[in-house]
Amino acid sequence: MTPLEARILVVDDNEDILQAARLLLKRRFTAVTTLSDPTQLSTLVRRGAFDVLLLDMNFAPGADSGDEGLAKLAEVMAIDPEAVVVMVTAHGDLELAVEAMKKGAADFVTKPWENERLVATLMAALNLRRVRREAAELRQRHKGLAAATHDRGSGADSGMIGTSPAMLSVFGAIRRAAPTDANVLILGENGTGKELAARALHRLSARAHEAFLRVDLGALAPQLFESELFGHRRGAFTDARADRTGYLRAAAGGTLFLDEIGNVPLHLQSKLLTVLERREVIPVGAEQPEPIDVRLICATNLSRERLGDEDRFRPDLLYRINTVEITLPPLRERREDIPLLLQHYAAFYAQKYNLPPRRLSAALIDRLAAWSWPGNIRALRHAVERAVILCESDLLGVEDFPLSDSAATPQAGPDTARLDEIEKTAIMRALEKHGGNVSRAATALGLTRTSLYRRMEKYGL
Repeated sequence: MTPLEARILVVDDNEDILQAARLLLKRRFTAVTTLSDPTQLSTLVRRGAFDVLLLDMNFAPGADSGDEGLAKLAEVMAIDPEAVVVMVTAHGDLELAVEAMKKGAADFVTKPWENERLVATLMAALNLRRVRREAAELRQRHKGLAAATHDRGSGADSGMIGTSPAMLSVFGAIRRAAPTDANVLILGENGTGKELAARALHRLSARAHEAFLRVDLGALAPQLFESELFGHRRGAFTDARADRTGYLRAAAGGTLFLDEIGNVPLHLQSKLLTVLERREVIPVGAEQPEPIDVRLICATNLSRERLGDEDRFRPDLLYRINTVEITLPPLRERREDIPLLLQHYAAFYAQKYNLPPRRLSAALIDRLAAWSWPGNIRALRHAVERAVILCESDLLGVEDFPLSDSAATPQAGPDTARLDEIEKTAIMRALEKHGGNVSRAATALGLTRTSLYRRMEKYGL
């Protein structure tokens, strides 16, 4: 008989009973630990190393009240409310067993126990442990869904807009790829709408009724990579006070969007590759792999050439994630879409802020359609929002959009110009140092991502 994968802890002050339990249970379960000193119980439970605890009711010689066992049960449940504890009580002491179950025990056995009855009770307890763990994962998943829903942002980003040939090509690729389960890699500069494309792929897929979870890998510290994506077991490291369902399992049945994947360090790329190849994860602190079922969509602002550099990105991982590759064009390559975008955002922000509808002058549309928009749609959206709020009439004009290369930009004195040049150089160096990762560059500069984007827009970066 192959032992069942399970970790059992038996706590009793009688060495003969512990020996008997060891001999019986080690044939049925892979890991059986015995403990004769109940003062060590809390320490072991905090490590989160056991699936089921078999706990005696009395420890002191001659004790029969059960108070010690109930006290230890309370300690265990205070540390881990999901713990599964089977109490061992004297034969016929049903009232005490009921009291223990009221305080959180899953079941009880009497001693001397019947071997088959004890094994059957532990099997049922293991099943309860599995159910509780799955319920905890489901709760975590629902939290992830709520966070993902909150993260969708404003209705201004509810869909992709454009009629240019470049965007029609993108829409066609999304429409063809969405119904499949193929991994998709989305390429494009910052602000081109990579997350919108990922959401469109999810919305048009067979997984649309399940979770869409986004992970900003650029903002994820390398030391948290495995814990966040693969999950961890309670006690796996110092701050692991509870089991955590990683994103790869929280998105079960749905879509996982890994943004800024080009910034994942090489040694972590190999771990992600292994997971994708085997379709299973091993949470930090766990021993057994757990299957995953997600549709993977990745995105990066790195160019195809930089992504193809083997010193920066593993070719085998690139092959794995880009079954379908979609490149989003920058706004300067789809200028014919700019008037449509301007109208859309002007109407949206007027409604959002309960302001009169804003019209756009012909001169303004011509001016904005000719500008390079280094920050792409994100920069356009922010510029329109600012103009809608600050404009004193219902007609938006060129003067309402102080673009960095516009003649309307205020003239700067020599000191201001020098400071601007210093700031621009610092930003360029930070972006280069961090491989174009805006999140890390912003952190290094002591700025928020939004502030850094504003400065990038100002300097045309």
